[in-house]
Amino acid sequence: MKIVVVGGSGLIGSKVVAGLRRLGHEVTAASPSSGVDAVTGEGLAEALAGARVVVDVANSPSFEDAAVLAFFEASGRNLAAAEAAAGVEHHVALSVVGTDRMLQSGYFRAKLAQEGSIKASGIPYTIVRATQFFEFVPAIAESGADAVDRTVRMPTALFQPIAATDVAAALVDVALAAPANGTIELAGPERLPFAEMVRRLLASKGDDRAVVADPDARYFGAAIDDRSLVPDDGSLVGPTRFDDWLAAAVASGR
Repeated sequence: MKIVVVGGSGLIGSKVVAGLRRLGHEVTAASPSSGVDAVTGEGLAEALAGARVVVDVANSPSFEDAAVLAFFEASGRNLAAAEAAAGVEHHVALSVVGTDRMLQSGYFRAKLAQEGSIKASGIPYTIVRATQFFEFVPAIAESGADAVDRTVRMPTALFQPIAATDVAAALVDVALAAPANGTIELAGPERLPFAEMVRRLLASKGDDRAVVADPDARYFGAAIDDRSLVPDDGSLVGPTRFDDWLAAAVASGR
């Protein structure tokens, strides 16, 4: 079966491509570097010819409010038109747990707009909302870093991050299943406060900065609480634990 992975050269996309190819499918890794640009529409018709499934894991290069909205609006519009012309039978999209609860954030507003365009497209679909990736925890830590007093201030809220490999494995399964015409949530196995996860990360790197749990700290500018970024009951749960991921990262020198 031919499957096109939009954003197929990125962190998640490259793993999805590899997983589908291991199962014997014909996979096109579509990205601007391969001459396929969903934002401009360049190369889409050729890439989607004969495809039965499209997996969209592309992300905006800019998180500025207007830019990220323009990215998801344009790519969604172009993908829907190209998929309809090619007779695509299943559109799979990666989104974020809490998208509809985090509307202070321009990024989450853009993701919600993307989800709305998918639902309105008429193409059978499955939206997979995942929590933050383990690979993103270092950036979360640095977002709260204070260079003056060498502290890292984190929200007191809970989150439930997941390994990128587990996200990719779930997307492979979803791509090969029938369209849900709905949303699936996906998270890691541990629900803990931001501060605890960041303490574990810094300790694994020998970083002695103090991590401060601050109820007023924000998540990239947005206020959050214990429900903002965690899934509802019944979500899919990836198997990889954060400490195991950290140990593997240290062993590999990442």
